[in-house]
Amino acid sequence: MTQLRRIVVFFALLMFPVVNLPAWKIEYAEQFYKLYHKHMYSYPEESAENLWYLSMALRSPFANPLNALAKIENELEWAKYRNLFSMHLHLRIINEYLNLAAKYDKFNAYFYNYPWKSANLDSLKIAEAYYKLALESWEAARLYGETAREQRFRWFHLDEIQFWEDEAFRIENGELDYGDIIAVHLARLEQVRSEFASMDYDTY
Repeated sequence: MTQLRRIVVFFALLMFPVVNLPAWKIEYAEQFYKLYHKHMYSYPEESAENLWYLSMALRSPFANPLNALAKIENELEWAKYRNLFSMHLHLRIINEYLNLAAKYDKFNAYFYNYPWKSANLDSLKIAEAYYKLALESWEAARLYGETAREQRFRWFHLDEIQFWEDEAFRIENGELDYGDIIAVHLARLEQVRSEFASMDYDTY
């Protein structure tokens, strides 16, 4: 009876006409940003996906101010919004690059890792590349944040994106400085690389 029921349902579905549903075109920065998502546990493919969404958001035009992620009432608010948005995108990109770098970084060079010396050195090279990409995004984020904090914008507050405002403030007062964080990572990576490079059969 169960098998017969499945057959009936199958043929019933075949009788439904095929409907061409309209595709939703994604063309604005805000739309791509909404596709970005955080994970409790990050995997390289998820970071790569997020980087694509965030990069597309940076390359895409902003939606009309009526469809912005904050209430926009004048041109100065619109200018501040765009700078905060771009700053925030770059900060999220930094996080994704750091997640990817952490997957390849080697925080210690243990003597028993000598058999995989070459693979570890290759892995460190990939991690270094991601750290440097994060550093490039930091320079962009810092510039956008500084612009958003200019005197002409001081009296305009966008409540819906207060978190972005807080990020810009933390950049301004030095509380948020990915430049220092990444520099520490790169210095440690160079030390670990040196230790791997000096390994040989005798040290093993």
